[in-house]
Amino acid sequence: MSSPAPGRIASNPPPAPKPNRFWRWHQRVLGFCLVIFAFELGFFLLVFPWMRSWELNWVPVHSRTLSDIWMSRYFRGVVSGLGLLNIYIACTELIKQFRALFGARQ
Repeated sequence: MSSPAPGRIASNPPPAPKPNRFWRWHQRVLGFCLVIFAFELGFFLLVFPWMRSWELNWVPVHSRTLSDIWMSRYFRGVVSGLGLLNIYIACTELIKQFRALFGARQ
């Protein structure tokens, strides 16, 4: 390809087309699905390690080493911390979705 002549300015490429209405709603629906999934998973990971069902799992029966780790309060806290992280992600994504939905109307 040849470069433009020394006195000429290169033309800018055409602007990218605006996303159509279907694409915007597709992103919003997927965003809200992410919010629901992340919140449910986070709530499960936050609560389940402290329930009686946690102790009735197959992991403590499998080996003594895994049982010590599985029943440790520190490990349960780590799993609950991951649950809090998922809830935080769900909340930030929900705020992002609401800003995109209601903030665009000005």
